[in-house]
Amino acid sequence: MDGVDAEFEKLIQLQELDNALRQNTAELSDIPRLIQELEKKIQADSEQVVRAKEKLTQNQKKRRELEAEVKDLKAQVSRYKKQLNEVKNNKEYTALLKEIQETQEKIDRLEEEIIKELLSADEIEEEIRQATLNQKNEEQHLRQEIEALQQRKQQLEQEKSLLLKQKEELLPTIPRQQLHLYLSIARKRGGIAISRVTDEFCSMCQVRIRPQMLNEIRDRSKIHLCESCGRILYFDHSEESAGETEDSSR
Repeated sequence: MDGVDAEFEKLIQLQELDNALRQNTAELSDIPRLIQELEKKIQADSEQVVRAKEKLTQNQKKRRELEAEVKDLKAQVSRYKKQLNEVKNNKEYTALLKEIQETQEKIDRLEEEIIKELLSADEIEEEIRQATLNQKNEEQHLRQEIEALQQRKQQLEQEKSLLLKQKEELLPTIPRQQLHLYLSIARKRGGIAISRVTDEFCSMCQVRIRPQMLNEIRDRSKIHLCESCGRILYFDHSEESAGETEDSSR
């Protein structure tokens, strides 16, 4: 392998490292968001249980208020009944009977409301039980997902350290002019400075390569840039060798 060819291999290796680093960084930066979303789900499940318990508290408060009102009304009925023995004419007697009847009807309506609240309390207690069970099961699952993400983060950080070390060792071995060209193109082209030639086309922008340029790219005698996207073009000899081996075996 001559010197120019070796430099191409180093540029290709540099691009592969940068691609791996870019993918690594993207995945690493996304992990906090994923963990935060899982934490929000855990919090939402917890809040659902809290809301159900608050509903039960409100239910119990309303029942106490209704029961207190019924107690007061029953005491009022008792007072009316005592007053029946003290009235002196039919008009007063009839008026008291009417008050007793109306008050008793109100008591009946309130007691019906109390029964409804009792039935509702049973439903709320079942809601609490189900929400608590769901929270426990879901939280366990979500905590496992968070732990897996944290482990993945550690793995990615280790991989990133290794990739950065490999890149640090590789950079000094690349000629300064070629490295400068690579970095300049990478900044302009979203980090992709090199494009493989596939079937006479630039794999990045799909523009056909001129025959003369194609031969020089295949020989790796000099660096050529794609006339469309401006990336460094290279030909993958390993694919060509694989194709020749496949043809000879037929």
